Amino acid sequence: MSALLSIERVSKRFGGLTAVSEVSFAVPEGAIYSVIGPNGAGKTTLFNMISALFPPSEGAIVFDGQAVHRARTHQLARLGIGRTFQNLAIFSHATVVQNLLVGMHHALKANLLSAALFWGPARREELAARRRVEEIIDFLEIEHLRDLPVGLLSYGLQKRVELGRALAVGPKLLLLDEMVSGMNAEETEDIARFILDIRDELGVTVVMVEHDMGIVMDISDRIAVLNHGSLIAEGTPAEIAADPAVIQAYLGRN
Repeated sequence: MSALLSIERVSKRFGGLTAVSEVSFAVPEGAIYSVIGPNGAGKTTLFNMISALFPPSEGAIVFDGQAVHRARTHQLARLGIGRTFQNLAIFSHATVVQNLLVGMHHALKANLLSAALFWGPARREELAARRRVEEIIDFLEIEHLRDLPVGLLSYGLQKRVELGRALAVGPKLLLLDEMVSGMNAEETEDIARFILDIRDELGVTVVMVEHDMGIVMDISDRIAVLNHGSLIAEGTPAEIAADPAVIQAYLGRN
């Protein structure tokens, strides 16, 4: 299975602090890949480099055969990368449909005049975007919420809307940052099911940073473990669970 995303000896320094040190791993196309580690391990820094929020100090990040470590954040959607955030980044006063349409913005190419007149290419693009949004709403089982302001929804449903907006990008790669943080057991199970369906039904490769070891071990194909900015283990869930370095650094057992 070929790698869709390759992290190649990536490091990040902030002044005299090295947050990530020479990390390398490859994410196979079609995989659910998790990055775990204790607080301060460098997970978020690594994720932010993959998301082009800032460039690595050293090394390369290659997505679908193209180096993206010097790309601008807004370019990633066009390349096929979608992301959710640990802290909700939704428009609370807008409806579910309106929030999802934001994810389609990169695909709208009509000129200002046709857009203003809602004519020709602009009309076709708008109708195609709305059809895609309805497909996502159906996929995430939120049809009954489509016209409600997102701010009125429960936290778990708001996170589901954010997931839908990332899917509206039409990604090949979906980056999930602490997707189930703050969710109850039922909400976590729902998200785990959707992540599996995103991979199996939509063919999207998933990389997630996650603290919930239950979901990590249940649905991941492979796992990378960071500690103090360095990669200390990489492998299948069974291999990671049995790795002495992981047990000591992350699971807190000797």
